[in-house]
Amino acid sequence: MGNPHGFQEFGRELPGKKAPAERVKNYNEFVSLYSDEKLNQQSSRCMNCGIPFCHSGCPLGNIIPEFNEAVYQKNWLLAYEILSSTNNFPEFTGRICPAPCESACVLSINKPAVVIEEIEKHIIEIAFEKNLVKPYTPLIKTGKKIAVVGSGPAGLAAAAQLSKAGHMVTVYERDDQPGGLLRYGIPDFKLEKWVIDRRIKLLEESDVTFVCNTEIGKDIAADDLVRNFDAVILATGSTVPRDLPIEGRELNGVHFAMDYLTQQNKRNSNTTINTAELVATGKNVIVIGSGDTGSDCIGTANRQGAASVKQFGLMAQPPAQRTTNMPWPSYPIIMQNSSSHEEGCERIWGISTKAFLGDEQGNLRALKVTDISWELDEMGRRTKFIEVEDSEREMPCELALLAIGFAHPQYNGLLEQLNVVVDQRNNIHAQEGVYRTNVSKVFACGDARRGQSLVVWAISEGRETARKVDQFLMGHSVLETKDALAAFEY
Repeated sequence: MGNPHGFQEFGRELPGKKAPAERVKNYNEFVSLYSDEKLNQQSSRCMNCGIPFCHSGCPLGNIIPEFNEAVYQKNWLLAYEILSSTNNFPEFTGRICPAPCESACVLSINKPAVVIEEIEKHIIEIAFEKNLVKPYTPLIKTGKKIAVVGSGPAGLAAAAQLSKAGHMVTVYERDDQPGGLLRYGIPDFKLEKWVIDRRIKLLEESDVTFVCNTEIGKDIAADDLVRNFDAVILATGSTVPRDLPIEGRELNGVHFAMDYLTQQNKRNSNTTINTAELVATGKNVIVIGSGDTGSDCIGTANRQGAASVKQFGLMAQPPAQRTTNMPWPSYPIIMQNSSSHEEGCERIWGISTKAFLGDEQGNLRALKVTDISWELDEMGRRTKFIEVEDSEREMPCELALLAIGFAHPQYNGLLEQLNVVVDQRNNIHAQEGVYRTNVSKVFACGDARRGQSLVVWAISEGRETARKVDQFLMGHSVLETKDALAAFEY
């Protein structure tokens, strides 16, 4: 603990951002870095708690007090080694993770939490700047061949770990470039794609092979993949979006959020778009769904010059602070404004969309909506909603974006050919901690197994699955568990 009074001397302070009116002019990242002095101050706020609950808050088990101490001491090599021992891609999580570790920070019991996510981002960017991040090639190769299907964060993490263990890893991606939703889902203003390219280059230099424009189950038969590799990891993600099958769903102007976001990412990278153009320019846009994907749609619509942007939330507006039903250190569901909300958006809570209304040409013109109220049980949990009397009305809208999450992975093709068993939610059935499916040699991880979740959970599952595959192939594993790493003294 470099400064035992740091949490008393300094308050939580985030890096500066470009003004909303300026940043909506382009799709570039707009969050600046700390000065050396500010970074030192913010790292000194960590109390090096006797029981660091931030460890349990982080799905990766990041060793947070230790890397905060190394940052305070400006020991960048040590800070990088500690962080990278548990997290393969801190440049991703440092930009787009909702930071459940900060919710579990002991300081947050009565003060603002340590800026763990920002410190993580600074460690990796400083490590790249100082040429501390290098490809990893083991001295001994096992000769075992592993196929990873899907190049999102789960697939990339599994590939990185297995390559480190000496195996020959090939990653298959159906899009034209690796990255999954990191590339064609997360907007550039949150994650510029050179960040992904930089990491992919390192993985390639670490002997990971990427095969793009190739869909397993279509371009390559699933059985052929299993036959030609010693193990196969399914990291295909949860890609089937939740729909809203109400009157008027077929109208032009009603689209899934991910179709909309993917198009803009492809425009930014000068990639060919093979579907009808989706743009918000000059339109009244309504985003149905109050999560991060909806927020990404808001930021994109504002950059495209939408006439107005509204966001619907079916639930009542969350509280501003923790309630008795959200005790520390659990992750609280509280009111949060993203950077996209700062750029302009009317947020409407407790509202239900009853129908999409169109004109004579079949184009969307409005939404029929009604206000709702929720009945709560004795624990304060929402049980059912009722419509507010006389609240039905129309709202002008020419572009409605469905951002209500993802249901499960695509079953047709790969999973169907393999006869993979799915669970009650139609996710791949593979027990947590084991990650093996019912098919010999086939493992599963990430959103395809656990359902729609966070990038930090995807990386964690990719790492843990890699260890189980290593054990399966070699009888033991050289890859440490996150619990073993957390107990290690740096």
